Amino acid sequence: MLDPDIYAHLLDAARAHPPLRAALVQAGPIRIEPPAHPRVADRLFVEVVNQQLSTRAAAAIWARIEAAAAAAASSPRALFEAGDAAMLRACGISGNKVRALQAIVAAEMAGLLGPGLAGLPHAERAAILCSIRGVGPWTADMVGIFHFHDPDIWPAGDVAAVGCLHRLTGRDDTDAVAAAFAPYRSILARYLWRIKDAALVPVDAKAERDPPRQDLPSRTRPPPRRGEIRVTGGRGSAIRRRLPGP
Repeated sequence: MLDPDIYAHLLDAARAHPPLRAALVQAGPIRIEPPAHPRVADRLFVEVVNQQLSTRAAAAIWARIEAAAAAAASSPRALFEAGDAAMLRACGISGNKVRALQAIVAAEMAGLLGPGLAGLPHAERAAILCSIRGVGPWTADMVGIFHFHDPDIWPAGDVAAVGCLHRLTGRDDTDAVAAAFAPYRSILARYLWRIKDAALVPVDAKAERDPPRQDLPSRTRPPPRRGEIRVTGGRGSAIRRRLPGP
């Protein structure tokens, strides 16, 4: 479970925004899952394949990747390392993404993705990751939050986190709002994703901010938790589209 002191800090920082604080209280202390992948390259493979795809499309591509790996008595990682562009394209991976996967393999072989990344400040780590083809700031943020468990990253390019914070505070300057939650902005983002996926918006706040026609659609099953995609798991997590920008 989340450290009680961290949870108390979030609740205290949210006092200026009652709907946000109420949603944090409703969510309660969350569990921070361990990294889903043994190596950072594995996380990057997943993020690159899933970029700009719906959950359904990403799941279909991963099913093809795993079928191809099984047919070759191999693994998805081994397929990416082999770099057979024609086979990867046949799985539904675009040419640009194939080249990005190959760049990740090359970066790992060059030693750029070694254990030393864990000890770097996020800005330095992100600069290294963003030097790899196909890896941008949003992906670097996701790797920092979910693989390295950096506690203080605000993913300013994430539509879901930014939109949820805007909805619960009524503020457009979400970067400034999030700054009050330092040094635990990554934990704030995790809460916002959880709140959005579970529709944990206080009734009074929802009535005030959301017109009836914009109610969240009903779901037949709970959404997958963010960060639980596995290279060998066969399913992608909820996909967040990043905000326009470099």
